[in-house]
Amino acid sequence: MSDSPDSFQYPRSAYDELDGIIYLPRMLDKMRLMHAGTLHPDLHANLGLAMDLWTCQFLGVDYHELKTQVLAGASDEDALVWARKHGVTRADFELTWFTSHIKKFGFKDQMSGRLQERLRESGFEDRSDIQTFMDYIEVDEGRDLPN
Repeated sequence: MSDSPDSFQYPRSAYDELDGIIYLPRMLDKMRLMHAGTLHPDLHANLGLAMDLWTCQFLGVDYHELKTQVLAGASDEDALVWARKHGVTRADFELTWFTSHIKKFGFKDQMSGRLQERLRESGFEDRSDIQTFMDYIEVDEGRDLPN
């Protein structure tokens, strides 16, 4: 693999869901891309942290144990089945809370200032449509914001 910027990839959208669990497909993509050596370097520092960590905490599984399953060839669906078998069962209201937290992270909360810093660093300070870290991820990686 070449180390040229064109050889790196971003994972799928942070807004993608698997059986109603937002962000999970992105995290699984990140695991696979990192293993293949093609994950964009901007994402290396936070592997297993922040939204990755929260997703694993929601599922009640260890990030590295889930990654072992994924790198052994588990599909997204298989990884979720494994996580549900080895993790915790969540009530519907907990999924609603988790989804809300992930989608709104950075909007008028303790991380709003950091989001504004990231917007300035990326040249998006004039984009009033970027209100959360999920929005920022989409735009920063070249995708349109969902409607």
